[in-house]
Amino acid sequence: MKKVEAIIKPFKLDDVRESLADIGITGMTVSEVKGFGRQKGHTELYRGAEYMVDFLPKVKIELVIQDEQLEQAIDVIVDTARTGKIGDGKIFVTDVERVIRIRTGEENEEAV
Repeated sequence: MKKVEAIIKPFKLDDVRESLADIGITGMTVSEVKGFGRQKGHTELYRGAEYMVDFLPKVKIELVIQDEQLEQAIDVIVDTARTGKIGDGKIFVTDVERVIRIRTGEENEEAV
């Protein structure tokens, strides 16, 4: 099993969720996060004063999926979340050793 963490622009969340549901991936965790990469934030004007916004709002989607779903999930996220502009985000993939469903005690594939 793999854990996929995708950091995307907030306005792309619904599109990505729908696209993942279309390929059969329905379970996910979504968090509102802030961060920056190469774009290093931006300046904004507030009441005539300019100030630096270092951390930009993003959304983090976390999925735990079967190995055979990985490439399709990545392709869907990339195709749906891409705007072609700086700050589109990143995808991180890690191995998952064990999953346990708390309610039933099921483990691994049965728990996902």
